[in-house]
Amino acid sequence: MGNSRSGALSQEILEELQLSTKFTQEELCAWYQSFLKECPGGRITRQQFQGIYAKFFPDADPKAYAEHVFRSFDANSDGTLDFKEYVVALHMTTAGRPSQKLEWAFSLYDVDGNGAISKSEVLEIVMAIFKMINPEDAKHLPDDENTPEKRADKIWGFFGKKDDDKLTEEEFIEGTLANKEILRLIQFEPQKVKERLKEKEK
Repeated sequence: MGNSRSGALSQEILEELQLSTKFTQEELCAWYQSFLKECPGGRITRQQFQGIYAKFFPDADPKAYAEHVFRSFDANSDGTLDFKEYVVALHMTTAGRPSQKLEWAFSLYDVDGNGAISKSEVLEIVMAIFKMINPEDAKHLPDDENTPEKRADKIWGFFGKKDDDKLTEEEFIEGTLANKEILRLIQFEPQKVKERLKEKEK
């Protein structure tokens, strides 16, 4: 790894990130400076990451969801995110191709990291998502997806799996790309994040 505590990114990491993410050198350097401002040690801890989510959702409980997102980004499982992991994560969830985003979504739902998703893992993530949904918004959800259990059942049903079956990454990605309903059900709607950001700007 480069000298993560210095004010500049190592050329090696810079070039690697430019290739893997298509972000420009200027963007990467600017993000690195703001990253160091937030995290002078060059790493984000799980608690700091949860704190970032908490700012976005003051009237919800994003802790469980943030914990799962953090786990999916912590490539080397050391309990912190360095700048490289952070940028790759940023790319995967915002600018990546649909299949890349779904690779990340698969790792989010694969809670135990064994390479397959079970129905109980789907329920665990959906429960974390429900904690982030405003109670007023939850009232307007369709009857067949207004609880974590119902939503998990609906997702699992779309994949045509029995309760004790497992879902491979290939099945997950192919099934989700082929069915917009699955995509809607597995994610916490990004537009909600954008709405919160706009509210903060007012």
